[in-house]
Amino acid sequence: MTRKSRTRQLSPEEKRLWSHVARHVKPMQGKTLPPEPEPEDNPATAPAPAVAKLPPALPPLPPLKPPMPPLAPVERKTLQALRRGRKDVDSVIDLHGMRQEEAHFALLSFLHRAQGSGHALVLVITGKGGAAVSNGLFEERGVLRRMVPHWLRLPDLRHLVIGFEEASAQHGGSGALYVRLRRRRSAG
Repeated sequence: MTRKSRTRQLSPEEKRLWSHVARHVKPMQGKTLPPEPEPEDNPATAPAPAVAKLPPALPPLPPLKPPMPPLAPVERKTLQALRRGRKDVDSVIDLHGMRQEEAHFALLSFLHRAQGSGHALVLVITGKGGAAVSNGLFEERGVLRRMVPHWLRLPDLRHLVIGFEEASAQHGGSGALYVRLRRRRSAG
């Protein structure tokens, strides 16, 4: 059974468009440009293009809140003062041994209390995580060490946190973070 190929004829507009495109490219070796199409005799008889019905207008969007500024690192002078023992942190929380959900809730509560007390710099101890014990299939160690920085970057904590840095060795090193807190806005 032979199949007849169907070839659709180009409309005059399509021929004009193709000719325009073809005139702006270099023809391949051995090929020639297509002939210029003849102008239409009666362009007024051409059917008008169908106009799509526009969807109803959407209500105006509420103004967007300005984005929170990016996290800022703890100042170099502050870090030096902490390392040299000339400055202390205002408060400390130790998340050792907590599960993720428990640690996240404890961290949120701690940061709110610390900001409410007027603290500017706090220490969050996550622990470094030990060697993984292969009791379970998905045993992970050092989860809080990875998750706490992620939590501190989340938008819901940005109204509390200005920035954070890894703590110096005497405060726990890579198993702890210095966290700078925003001042609480006074109501009124």
